[in-house]
Amino acid sequence: MQKQPSRLALVAAGVTVVLWASAFVSIRSAGAAYSPGALALGRLLAGSLVLGAVLLIRREGLPPRAAWPGIAVSGLLWFGVYMVVLNWGEQEVDAGTAAMVVNIGPILIALLGARFLRESLPPRLLAGMAVSFSGAVTVGLSMSGGSSGGHASVLGVVLCLLAAIAYAGGVVAQKPALAHGSALQVTTFGCLVGTAACLPFAGQLVEEAGRAPLSATLNMVYLGVFPTALAFTTWAYALARTTAGRMGATTYAVPALVVLLAWGLLGELPGALTLAGGALCLVGVAVSRSRARASAAPGTAEST
Repeated sequence: MQKQPSRLALVAAGVTVVLWASAFVSIRSAGAAYSPGALALGRLLAGSLVLGAVLLIRREGLPPRAAWPGIAVSGLLWFGVYMVVLNWGEQEVDAGTAAMVVNIGPILIALLGARFLRESLPPRLLAGMAVSFSGAVTVGLSMSGGSSGGHASVLGVVLCLLAAIAYAGGVVAQKPALAHGSALQVTTFGCLVGTAACLPFAGQLVEEAGRAPLSATLNMVYLGVFPTALAFTTWAYALARTTAGRMGATTYAVPALVVLLAWGLLGELPGALTLAGGALCLVGVAVSRSRARASAAPGTAEST
C-alpha cells in the first residue's frame, strides 16, 4: 500500500526538479529585459492566474484556517522575497557563485526541519547532502573561472545567501500547512501572498513590458505557468509525503540538469569539471533518497 504514493511522490519531485532547472534558461532571456522585482511580479501574476483557474475548476475553495500561518509565511518568504532577491543577486554575481551560495538552502532546510518540525537527520541524508553540495560547489567553481568571465560582489553574495535563507524558511513553513490544506490550495494561496508582496513593482512591470522583446515576455510567462504554477504544486504534493530535509536534498539534482539543458538547448559545452560536479550532485541525491536496509533495527528505517 505504501509503494504507489511513494512512486507518485517521486514522479512529482522529478517534475519539479526538471522544471526548476529549465527556469534558469528562461531567466537568462527574461532577466535581460526585466528588472528583478518586475520579473518576479510578472512570473507570480502568470502563476496566480493559472493556479486560480485550476482551483476554481476543481472547486477546492479556501484552505482551512489552520493552514494559513504556513501559507502566509511561505508565500512571503519563498514566493516573494526569494524570487526578488535571487533575480537581483544573479545580476551581481556570476551563475556559478549564485549556484554555490543558493545551494546552502537544502542544508538549512534539513537543519530547520530538525529544529522546528522534529524531523530526523539520518546518516544517508547527511551523507547524500554532503556529496551533492560538493558537486554543486564543483559546478559553481567551474562556471566561475576567469575564462568564463566570472565575477562576484559582496552585495550579490549577500543577496544569494538571503535567497537561500528565504527558500529554506519558506519550505519549512509550508510543510505543516500541507497537513491541513491540499497541495493546490497551499500553492495557490502562497503564490497569491507572494504576488501581493511584489505589487510595489507593478509600475516597473508595466513600463518594462512596453519595451521588452516578445521572447523575454514569453519566457516570463513560461516561468509563471510551468516552473511556478505546475512545479510548485508538484513540489507541495511530494513534500506532503516526505520530510522537508529529504525534499530539499532532491533539489541538488537541479545543477546537474541545468548543465545538461544548457548543453542541449544553448549549445554550451560543459567542461570535464562541470560534468564531474553534476555527476556528484546526482549521486548525492541517490544516496539521500535511498532506503535503509530491511535488517535495520525497528524504527530506524528511513521514510520516503
